[in-house]
This record gives sequence, structure tokens and C-alpha cells, in this order.
Amino acid sequence: MKKRKTLSDVAAAAGVSKMTASRALRGAGDVSRSSLEKVGRAAKELGYVGNHLAMSLASQRSDLIGVVVPSLMNIVFAEVLSGIAEGLEGSGMQPVFGVTEYDPDREYEIIRNMLSWNPAGLIITGLDQPHDTLRLLENADIPVVQIMDVDGTPVDACVGLSQKAAGEAMADAMIAKGRRRFGFVGSDLDKDTRARKRFTGFEAALSAKGLALVAAQTGNGVSSVKAGRDLTAQILQDHPELDCIYYSNDDLAVGGAFHCIAAGIDVPGKLVLAGFNGLDLVESLPVKIATSRTPRREIGKAAADIVLTSDRDRSGSDGKRTEFRPEIITGF
Repeated sequence: MKKRKTLSDVAAAAGVSKMTASRALRGAGDVSRSSLEKVGRAAKELGYVGNHLAMSLASQRSDLIGVVVPSLMNIVFAEVLSGIAEGLEGSGMQPVFGVTEYDPDREYEIIRNMLSWNPAGLIITGLDQPHDTLRLLENADIPVVQIMDVDGTPVDACVGLSQKAAGEAMADAMIAKGRRRFGFVGSDLDKDTRARKRFTGFEAALSAKGLALVAAQTGNGVSSVKAGRDLTAQILQDHPELDCIYYSNDDLAVGGAFHCIAAGIDVPGKLVLAGFNGLDLVESLPVKIATSRTPRREIGKAAADIVLTSDRDRSGSDGKRTEFRPEIITGF
């Protein structure tokens, strides 16, 4: 194995002291332009990689930003991660992420492990963590940004949208389109608290207009197109009179569309299908369905900006609340 290049090797190649090389690589302001260029060129030619672990031990903080998301099964959280990466670009901060699969115990272990690396900040999905996890976040002593939801009290700061208001807005839009016999299809609502909040908001809006949900069909497995197709078949078998089905997300709604196409059900004429997220896949269907288009990338960028701003001015991110509003696309 080849020996890893050291800071001393860079300093020797650049013709400067080890201290100057170290300060140049950290971007210190008191290093001459000539030295900066020589050290940078030497480091590149040697393939030098700095030891950030040693630096974090000295400073009691690394340049890592922990990011915790519940799933990578669909494009939603991939776009959030992309927004975070874009927001951190050029900052010297490096995002590292963990996936919980909507498991609270797994989330706790991921966060605990991330905190052991002394990250500069944490970006966590949701506002409804269990007590033990909240204690970890409250005692972290770094910027903590909870994303995708603003319905609740954040540990530090939150960026996202009101899930309850999103459900209410879709109900109002469907009522305005003349729909009166509503069903709901969801998956794993015990763990997906944001989907449950949308369902609650949807029902509340119906009640405010003197209407009630006719039926709800929910599954226990992971949300998917296949689950949406199967659950739609079940709810329509028992309640063929429905004229609108609200789904907890677009994956399920797309599955519902496939069932209706196969069954010869007129969508959206006889039955309106409404999802959530505004995925590009919805626009590729041969039938029109409604959805709420969410600004996933923008949420990620805003969360990264809060972490960076709090780190730069040391003001903390306590109390910062950034709310986005989804765009209702009725589809017809």
C-alpha cells in the first residue's frame, strides 16, 4: 500500500512551513496569495487529503451536517437531500444521511450515532419524535432543523408546510369541484404522522362543510403504487358510490389510477383521485388526477441555510419557522 501523503509533504513541496501549509489549507485570511496558490497546487499534485477527524477533535466539532430522512423509496426525500446538498455547496460542510424507514427506534439510534461525531448541525424529518429522541435533540447544543412539517413545536427551528392545512386545502378544492362522496386511502398512518395530519385536516374541512367521509381504507405496509392499486380495489368494491378518493401520497394515487384504468372507471369524470407531493409521474398518466405540489428542494435548501447562518453568526436557530405552501393541482 502506498503511504498517505501528510501535511509535511505538502509543506515541503510548496516550500513553506508546516504551519503556513496548515493555515493555507484552512483558508486563513492572514496567508499570502502566493502561499495559498503554492500550497493548493502542491496539495492537488500530491493528492493530499486532510484529516478532518483530527481537526474535529481539536475544535470539538466536525464539518458534518447530519440529515435524517424516513425513506428513499420515492423521489420526495431524494429531492430534499439534493436541496440540502445545494444549500451547503461551497460552505465546507459535508452532509451525511441516515434512513429510518419510519422506525422510531432506528431514528433514535441514527441520531445518537450522528451526535457522537460532533456534527455542526442536524436536519431531521418531522416534529413528532418520541420523548427519548427529543431529549437527544434538545441536549445536542448545535443547530437542529426539523423539516417537512410546521404543525407543532420544534426543538430549535422548522422548515416545511402545514400538513393539516394541506389536507384541508385539498378537501376544499374537491368540494368546489362538486364532489360529495369522499373516501380515503392511506398506508402505515401509525408511523407516517405527516400523512395522518393531512387526513385529519381533510376530514375537518369536510365536516366544516357539513360533509362526512364515506369510507377509509388503510394498509400497514410501505406506501407504493401496488399498495395503492390493491387498496383502491378494496374500497371501491365496498363503496362503488364514491366520487372522490383522497390518498396520503401520489404513489398510492397512481396505483389507484391504474386500478381504475383496468376496471374501466372514468377518471376524473365519475371518480376523482387526489394525491399529495406533485410527482412528475402524475403528469405522465393517461388520466388526470389531482395533487398538492410540494417544494421539496426548496425546503432542503432553506434548512441548510438555517444551519449555516446559525453556525456563522452564532445566534442560534431557536424559534425560526419557515413555512411553504403547496400548490393544488386539480388535474381537471
